[in-house]
Amino acid sequence: MAATSLLYNQLKAAEPFFLLAGPNVIESEEHILRMAKHIKDISTKVGLPLVFKSSFDKANRTSSKSFRGPGMAEGLKILEKVKVAYDLPIVTDVHESSQCEAVGKVADIIQIPAFLCRQTDLLVAAAQTGKIINIKKGQFCAPSVMENSAEKIRLAGNPNVMVCERGTMFGYNDLIVDPRNFEWMREANCPVVADITHSLQQPAGKKLDGGGVASGGLRELIPCIARTAVAVGVDGIFMEVHDDPLSAPVDGPTQWPLRHLEELLEELIAIAILTLLFRRGLQKGSSGFKSTLHPTVIKIKGSVIASFHKFASTIPLSRFSLSRKRNRAEKADVRKKMSFEKEEVRRNFSM
Repeated sequence: MAATSLLYNQLKAAEPFFLLAGPNVIESEEHILRMAKHIKDISTKVGLPLVFKSSFDKANRTSSKSFRGPGMAEGLKILEKVKVAYDLPIVTDVHESSQCEAVGKVADIIQIPAFLCRQTDLLVAAAQTGKIINIKKGQFCAPSVMENSAEKIRLAGNPNVMVCERGTMFGYNDLIVDPRNFEWMREANCPVVADITHSLQQPAGKKLDGGGVASGGLRELIPCIARTAVAVGVDGIFMEVHDDPLSAPVDGPTQWPLRHLEELLEELIAIAILTLLFRRGLQKGSSGFKSTLHPTVIKIKGSVIASFHKFASTIPLSRFSLSRKRNRAEKADVRKKMSFEKEEVRRNFSM
């Protein structure tokens, strides 16, 4: 429990954010070890705390013909090797209460799939392992549901919980990400994570050659969703990464290419730092960060702050105050007009 609490507190304190990343599913021992090494090297270089992610069983595949993974027994052995070889904490998902005890012996974070985010027995069984629990918000759920799901973990005696936004169903074959959810999910009183890859799935949106359907996706929009999430100020980023997404047996259309991971993370760090500076209202020369930063993050931070102050120095402060006054006046005019229009509608319908 002490190790779990330490990791949980480290992730909560991570700035500008922590990273949960890895291939969607374990394809082979060789592949997963190679991916873990590359992703760790990149995360270390850019200065982000990493929890390595992969699944041993994709129990909720769209088609029964689709690849599911090596299964729990073999998959946990492989994840244990990753953990030992690269000194990495592990996050993986469970689908049944009976899996929690065994998974808890290997994983540092147990993930609850979005489809199962309200299943009380599963949440309680996961919580009782004492490990950190990451609950993905169901595609069918309002963000307020996460407050109740997180509370189920705490009531089971486990304070180490985080919640994850992964999109909301928009019609039959599409998901959207509502940035307001990143704020509303803070009502769960725990770290908020953004899943920037699954949230771009197109469920059952790809026809298979042999018949049936599989999930499609919009990989090219991953940076768009990621920029939004870090600008709002999420605590963590969840993303699935593959060295050859086109050949990935699961969710290839929404896995980010390994070769572009470093440049994306550096961009996200810069955006996160800049918006954090604005949110904290920093004065020139102050730090504003609560934890010790990695040298690479410090370098990016220095560049961002220099650019920010260069830009800010060209704008008279009076412009900001005038803008606020003008905005208040405009809003008052709009409210007055809306009130008048509502009264007109009421009179017309009452005649």
